[in-house]
Amino acid sequence: MKNFIKKTETRIILILLVALFVRLLGIVSRPIWYDEAFSILFSEKGLGQMLYGTLAPTGAGSADIHPLGYYTLLWLWMKLFGESLVATRMLSIFAGIASVYLVHQVSKELFSEKTAETAMLITALAPFQIHYSQEIRMYAFLALWLLLTAYAYLRGSATRDWRWWIVFGIASALAQYTHNLAAFFLVPLAFIPLIKRDWRTLRSVTLASGFAILLYLPWLIQLPTQFAKIDQAYWVIKPNITAIFTLLLVFTTNTPLPNAWLAPSLILAILILVIGLIQTWRVPEKTNGLWILYLSFTPPTLLFLFSQWKPVYIERALLPSGIFFCIWLAWVFHNTYLSTAGRGLLSAMLAVSFMAGIYQHVTYNNFPYGPFKQIVSFLQESTQPGDVIIHSNKLSLLPSLYFDPSFPQEFIGDPVGSTTDTLAPATQQVLKIEAKTDIRSASDNAKRVWYIIYQRSIDEYIQVGKPTHPDIEYLNSEYTLTSQTAWDDLKVLLYTKNP
Repeated sequence: MKNFIKKTETRIILILLVALFVRLLGIVSRPIWYDEAFSILFSEKGLGQMLYGTLAPTGAGSADIHPLGYYTLLWLWMKLFGESLVATRMLSIFAGIASVYLVHQVSKELFSEKTAETAMLITALAPFQIHYSQEIRMYAFLALWLLLTAYAYLRGSATRDWRWWIVFGIASALAQYTHNLAAFFLVPLAFIPLIKRDWRTLRSVTLASGFAILLYLPWLIQLPTQFAKIDQAYWVIKPNITAIFTLLLVFTTNTPLPNAWLAPSLILAILILVIGLIQTWRVPEKTNGLWILYLSFTPPTLLFLFSQWKPVYIERALLPSGIFFCIWLAWVFHNTYLSTAGRGLLSAMLAVSFMAGIYQHVTYNNFPYGPFKQIVSFLQESTQPGDVIIHSNKLSLLPSLYFDPSFPQEFIGDPVGSTTDTLAPATQQVLKIEAKTDIRSASDNAKRVWYIIYQRSIDEYIQVGKPTHPDIEYLNSEYTLTSQTAWDDLKVLLYTKNP
């Protein structure tokens, strides 16, 4: 028995080391993007400034509606370990590793040790999980707290130990303080006793949920104001039927993918799902398998339906459901009538999907990413006194400011009231930046203008019949294009004032 326990512990440690290894891939080389830069630049200002930037009544924006749980944790973390990309990404990596371990605990509570270890391995290698276990955002912690909530639910309902229901309440509150969309997972979880007619567990869940609401109350009273900001400006659009296929891709391979990879990856994702569903249907005793499948697809379904009224559907907020999808696949492997050949086929399809997703994650450097450190160094060496540096929008400004906040740079604000107008004036004030209303005011009649824009932004205007981006039209009329440099998907254009 001791030998079995020792071997089990060894396998668990090895899987955790594998999870750590793949999450360290590209931790330095992967470029930073707007959301990550925002997390660092906003969090470093401290809790008081973050509260002002988030709750101030002026302005609106998606950057301002998130609760401050993750940002506060990142602020404390950076005080200890600094603001380098390695340091800040390690916080999410630790959350991801902890989630992999919790997958084992949840799976073991429901199934066998073998299933639990397979679930760990699948979660450790799933590209969707790797991506957000490395990103400087709140999603790895959203998954961690919701996974802990589910585990506490299982232990509480099995043991009737009130201490697990306290854990349930605390973890639920932490999830809500991490992201508002945690509710779309917590509600289906809380409804399970009602579906099962387990009245004793329902009473415990109700009391624990009340405790969670009490803990969350300081932020809950801010929700109406925060929610109203979505009406003013929020970049998410109403999802359509393609969201279903995108979700399958996210769960298996992750996105974005090269166009040539989309069809094969989607076919593999559908085949993996169909094989799993067929095997689930064939098994007489499938209560726990259906429980896991329920938590894999009910939160996305609810979020999809809600978003037909108020669009808030984003795949990365479904990271917890992606974890339960991994657990369900492990259950299919070991608890159904899947043949040896079937296991081999399913393993091969998952391996191809995972390898493609990991490779794409590590190597992808197009929109909205960019080599901002190199661009800032280039500009520092190339600019002259009196030059003006203008970013076409905030997406390239904030990552550039991360590498040198003192280097003078301007940016054009988003059209007021548009879905892209997501950086509120109060938040700009906290970040010590100020959007310019247009290219004319930003250039301020300077003799030389450095203009930074994504090629994608130019292409969007060309696709609707415009000759080019309107900022470039203005610069071409008032200035002479002296040089242009391409940095992956980013273009740095130098304009000299016409005589």
